[in-house]
Amino acid sequence: MAVNPRSFAVAAAPEKKVAFAALHHRDYRRYFIVNLFSALGDNIEHVISYWLLYQKFHSPVLAGFAVISHWTPFLFFAVYFGALADRHDCRRIIQTSQVMYATVSLTWAILFLTDTIEVWHACVLLVVHGMAGVLGGPSSQLIIHDIVGREYLQSAVRLNSTGRQLGILLGPGIGGATMLLFGPPAGLFINVFMFLPMVLFMFLLPYTGHGRDEGMSGRAPRFSLRGAIQLMRETSANPTILSMILLGGATSLLVGNAFQAQMPEFAHDYGHDHQDIAYSVLLGANAAGAVIGGILLEGRGWLRPSARNASVCSILWCLTIIGFAASQYYYLSVVLLFFAGLLSLAFMSMAQTLVQLQAPAQLRGRLIGLFNTSNNGLKAFSGVTVGVVGGLIGVHWSLALSSMVLLAVTVALFAFVIPGRGREEAS
Repeated sequence: MAVNPRSFAVAAAPEKKVAFAALHHRDYRRYFIVNLFSALGDNIEHVISYWLLYQKFHSPVLAGFAVISHWTPFLFFAVYFGALADRHDCRRIIQTSQVMYATVSLTWAILFLTDTIEVWHACVLLVVHGMAGVLGGPSSQLIIHDIVGREYLQSAVRLNSTGRQLGILLGPGIGGATMLLFGPPAGLFINVFMFLPMVLFMFLLPYTGHGRDEGMSGRAPRFSLRGAIQLMRETSANPTILSMILLGGATSLLVGNAFQAQMPEFAHDYGHDHQDIAYSVLLGANAAGAVIGGILLEGRGWLRPSARNASVCSILWCLTIIGFAASQYYYLSVVLLFFAGLLSLAFMSMAQTLVQLQAPAQLRGRLIGLFNTSNNGLKAFSGVTVGVVGGLIGVHWSLALSSMVLLAVTVALFAFVIPGRGREEAS
């Protein structure tokens, strides 16, 4: 399928900066709320199920499989599920993913309550949970694009990312409180209801994910190997889309979120009197930075989506992570992680927005899937660059070296997008 290069052009950004622009749309406000419930449910389930799996099996291998099963489906299925979003009603796909989440939570509850869970049960449920995440991703992005349009897409993407970080920030506390009040199995039963608002709301939402697509000649073609090759060719022809996908992939492969799994060792190295509290604060600082950063960026209407802004924020993020790896002072590390969360949300939301804005309508879901493959799927390997290498030379050195390599790659990408940035900003 030939695509007119002009279809990649970015829409002009709104002249007036509007605080929390996407929230001015009634349907997006409702979507944001139900999506927040889903994000909370996802993280509450992680907290309770991981705790129970540890208590039952005490298996580091199973804990490692939980991480692999969460990210690997993005590597293999994100583009295919993006193609499904291009062809079908995105509301039904989102409902399917939410039902999968709810079913997994319900099954965990039954197996733990009856004490019949085995390792293979856990592996299957972890894989299904990972598949639910990759299935719903492209459709949710097409839905918010359909709701708010191109003009306020960055606001919607940034608010969605902020909502996910809020789920990460609040989920452990809510999950822990639920376990204390009702017991872990009952907490998982209750958690099933966190996914129901999204399922029901999709019956009421009048957007399919394709309502704003103009000039489309019927339904998007089926996904095929030939179509995948053509997708790669058309992606490589657009410097901004290509650079954003490469930026997300390099970040995930070299650093990702693997340093979060090493937080217990960082907390120990700082010599804090209460290492459990130090560990919790370090984890929370990154999520808090993303949440507060999202609120500040949205409230002020800062940082329009451009490849230059995304690259600059990524470069600053690399420098912040290098500073965290080198820091020997606990409170300085907390501050650096806070700003790392803010910068990560800024450049990743801009990168995703640029991919959506510049994608042709019939390829938008596939390109979102390709971005998810790069940005999420490659996180499965960041445990090697930071964790395994850290076992050889220490996590401080491994994180610093990985971040330095990523910094060099990001600077190269920044140089790569400079020639086209003038045309992008003028379009």
